[in-house]
Amino acid sequence: MSTQPEHSASMAADELARATAASMLEADACSRALGLELLEVRAGYARMQMQVRADFLNGHHICHGGLIFTLADSTFAFACNSRNINTVASGCSIEFLRAVHGGETLTAEAVEQSLTGRTGIYDIRVTNRANETVAMFRGKSAQIKGAVIPSYG
Repeated sequence: MSTQPEHSASMAADELARATAASMLEADACSRALGLELLEVRAGYARMQMQVRADFLNGHHICHGGLIFTLADSTFAFACNSRNINTVASGCSIEFLRAVHGGETLTAEAVEQSLTGRTGIYDIRVTNRANETVAMFRGKSAQIKGAVIPSYG
């Protein structure tokens, strides 16, 4: 029994995820201004990286939690929009587990946990260079009308 059609469908889904991500990143002035780098994307999955710059530090000389949240939220957005259906956050939460200092490199990895109807749940793990978890983010998504790339296909 051949798995060729399943493999082709997976390849097509990954190609769509990459095209959708490229379109989103081009329009995402915030992520670009913060220097967020999209490392990988496929259906229901995304991985991004952020260098913790001196201007990201708060009054305690550690990375501002809002910037860690932004990295996780952007990674969530790329994962939940990866099927080219306009999708927004309907709720999210974050737990900060470890302080992050200037000069650190953070990586956020978003993994789809559930997609039922128009609602999805995604877990995003944010790690430092030592692969220690610095934050856990859970996002709930809601699909809305339209496509990220209306003419794709």
